[in-house]
Amino acid sequence: MTKKMGYRNWRWQALWWHHFFILWSTIEAQNRYSIPEELKQGSVVGNLAKDLGLSLSEIFHRKLRVASEAGEQYFRVDAGKGELVVNDRIDREALCGQSASCVLPLQIVIENPLHLHRLDVEIKDINDNSPIFQAKELFIKIAESAAVGTRFALENAEDLDVGSNSLKSYSLSRNDCFALKLKEVDDGRAVPELVLEKHLDREKKAVYELKLTAVDGGNPALSGTSLITITVLDVNDNFPVFEKNTYKISLPENTAKGTAVIKITATDADEGPNGEIEFFFGPRTPESVLSVFEIKTLTGDIYLTGNLDYEKSASYKIEISAKDNGVPEMESHCRLQIDVLDINDNTPEIVLTSEPQPVREDAPSGTVVALLYARDADSGNNSKVTLQLNKGSPFILKPSFINNYALVTSGPLDRENISEYNIEITATDSGSPPLSSKKVIRLTITDVNDNPPAFSQPSYSVYLKENGVPGSILHSVSASDLDSGENAKISYSILDSKVQDVSVSSYVYINSDNGSIYSMHSFDYEKLKVFQIQVQAKDQGSPSLSTNATVHVFILDQNDNAPTVIYPSSAALGSLSHQRMPRSAKGGHLVTKVTAVDADSGHNAWISYRLAEATDASLFIISQYTGEVRTKRAVYEQDESSQRLLIEIRDNGEPVQSSTVTVSILLEDGLHEPILDFRHKVSEPSKKTGRITLYLILSLASVSVLSLVTFLILAVKCIRSSRSSGSCCMRRSDCDDYKNPNRNLQIQLNSDGPIKYVEVLGGDMMSQSQSFRSCMSPMSEYSDFTLIKPSSTTDFKEIISVLDASLPDSTWTFESQQVSQKCSNLYTLRWWHIFIYVFHIT
Repeated sequence: MTKKMGYRNWRWQALWWHHFFILWSTIEAQNRYSIPEELKQGSVVGNLAKDLGLSLSEIFHRKLRVASEAGEQYFRVDAGKGELVVNDRIDREALCGQSASCVLPLQIVIENPLHLHRLDVEIKDINDNSPIFQAKELFIKIAESAAVGTRFALENAEDLDVGSNSLKSYSLSRNDCFALKLKEVDDGRAVPELVLEKHLDREKKAVYELKLTAVDGGNPALSGTSLITITVLDVNDNFPVFEKNTYKISLPENTAKGTAVIKITATDADEGPNGEIEFFFGPRTPESVLSVFEIKTLTGDIYLTGNLDYEKSASYKIEISAKDNGVPEMESHCRLQIDVLDINDNTPEIVLTSEPQPVREDAPSGTVVALLYARDADSGNNSKVTLQLNKGSPFILKPSFINNYALVTSGPLDRENISEYNIEITATDSGSPPLSSKKVIRLTITDVNDNPPAFSQPSYSVYLKENGVPGSILHSVSASDLDSGENAKISYSILDSKVQDVSVSSYVYINSDNGSIYSMHSFDYEKLKVFQIQVQAKDQGSPSLSTNATVHVFILDQNDNAPTVIYPSSAALGSLSHQRMPRSAKGGHLVTKVTAVDADSGHNAWISYRLAEATDASLFIISQYTGEVRTKRAVYEQDESSQRLLIEIRDNGEPVQSSTVTVSILLEDGLHEPILDFRHKVSEPSKKTGRITLYLILSLASVSVLSLVTFLILAVKCIRSSRSSGSCCMRRSDCDDYKNPNRNLQIQLNSDGPIKYVEVLGGDMMSQSQSFRSCMSPMSEYSDFTLIKPSSTTDFKEIISVLDASLPDSTWTFESQQVSQKCSNLYTLRWWHIFIYVFHIT
């Protein structure tokens, strides 16, 4: 027992050293290793880090891993040592069967950057399988009349090992009549045969028991045995004879079930039952053959009863037996080889070597997205696979080595247009007809900040009533960003600018989250009519992007100013106005004229006059629209010499604003004589005055024609641009003085109500506009023009002082005015004023 155990230990030690030297001699190159089968788990195959030129830290950080095309994970990488080690039991016979070469292809995947290495591991055979006979006992019946030299086929042993470890020899136990011979068959194998060397005599010995031993070429050698029992029979001494010793046919793998494959024929020289032949599959026929083929016992016809699959078995080698019905029965054998022809019945398959990771939308062309390979279980042209991408996608397939590809970008990516790609790859083989399959790779595009915020409109117009409540919302602007995440979060701010030399932030502020603009205080139309706000929308990307929009704020006028008297000047300054009038005045005599202005605009500036109180209400009347104070009747002797009038001046706003002026009129005698003398003097036209009048008339005519042409041009442009019936707004950009886009000229014709007026507004939008207004009342006898220049802080005392300096002194009376209006010189002068006004407008 001890001796037996020592022999076993010695044998395992010898085997271990054999494996050790084989292991250290298997590296043929950096991409090929050789190892024996049945290595223990954890056994070192090779140093990947050294062979690939990688450090241990690179193996860890670049996530080196092993992918096997065989499906099973037989190997793994020891990241701590950089070595490829055995991960699972490796049985060469299970992997490669009887193939002379057994190579496991591996793929070494390295990330950051993504790279693929191919590695082949050759599995060397060891003598771990003994020769095996499928039947432990073999029974042979031999007629005693069998001739010397007759051969009897014996069961051949099977050894799963290959090479030097495969089956090498047979031996037969010692006997007197039989010898063992080996017969070479067409596939190079040696089949044992039992050869009769001496005539049999059943009466001497009817049964022979022989032992057949099969030995392989391993070191130490392994063996297997089978017991042969030979029964000697009498009479029937002729064997069935096959037409051929070997039959060969080919079948396509899509042959339908029930198809007749071949007919096996044999003959027997005996007669009667000894010559009747029956056909059978050999006793050692495996189940894989019996499940696919069937043989008719009486006729020898072989039919297909199962499905052929080239990928599972490319060839069938079947032993056919022919037996007669004699006693003893005689049996012969032949071989049938059926080759399966491959057809294109397997669709190609696309396998991802690495899962795709999200890609930035600014990734350059050529960026690797994923690694993949294609395979087809068919053979020949049927296994050649081509890959094709769907059209229009910014990706291409770049081949690396056989059937391996890299999916890379071929053009720019834009997440805002396409945030996710479903990349469809079609694999097509070269069979006839070709088969194809598709695989969809889902790829997510990550966002970069490449889109600035966009406002809903480039500019906004806000109309705000003056005297509003501070803190009230003016308007809300909104912007959107095509990016996502932080790149799409928008904050709003107001860019610093000046409004009347004051920072715009003193007037308004903006909510940075929602774009709502609020007022800081109330606005006064008379001080500020319009201003601009530059709003900026900025995203939170890196780097951040921004866009600006302009908000035009127009202040709407409210009736918050009462009319202010500018004539009589003393009344404008708050004192009592004193006027003189002759007692000889008739009815309709112009006593004085009250002139007032309103700092508001539009309807709020329309002014009307009313006689609120009077010493004698029957003596005086005031024009509602011109402010002219006239006598209703002639002055009587009993009328008081001092008359006091309280005149109320009202605007047309809501609510109505009003102011009053008190005029004291002194009735005197003898004021008409100087006026009559003046009338006589001015009635004599001089030659010099006539010449001036002619020049003025010619100038007025020229300017009138020019003005008419200008107004026609303005009217045509207004009709084409704004289709407005009541107003016209023009902006000039071709002149040097009007290159500023904020500068405008507005001529507004108003005809609503009894008062007719023209407003001409001009100036910068950010500064106080100039205004020229003329009010013409149909109730007035004359066309009087009042040219004023109001400002946001109109100083009416200055206006009064200017007008007062231009008016006659206190000795001037409206009596003389009536007389002078009849003179041609004064008439011409009035039209000269009109000319100056029109010239100023044009």
